[in-house]
Amino acid sequence: MRASWRVAATVTAMGTILAPATVAVAQPVSPGNAQQTIGELEATGYDVVIDRVGSAPIDQCIVTSVRNPQEVTQTFVVGKGKYRELVTVVVSRSITVSLNCDV
Repeated sequence: MRASWRVAATVTAMGTILAPATVAVAQPVSPGNAQQTIGELEATGYDVVIDRVGSAPIDQCIVTSVRNPQEVTQTFVVGKGKYRELVTVVVSRSITVSLNCDV
């Protein structure tokens, strides 16, 4: 039973690390700074979906909106008997960034 408790503690610690304390959505830093906005969102763990109009290079695009943050979690049962607990882990995070690339 002692090994089960260590597994539960490890998974619980991982769940604590992966689960965000708050879901903060980055707003565009400044018009025309699409690369920085996308980079900041990716650095916080989001898979960024880009919705764009126009064909200019991304470094010339203007961020028009950041929307639809999605977070998928999965709950696991860890341990047995009186050591049983539920642990929720963030599986994925995605967000949509709209760009105007008609420059």
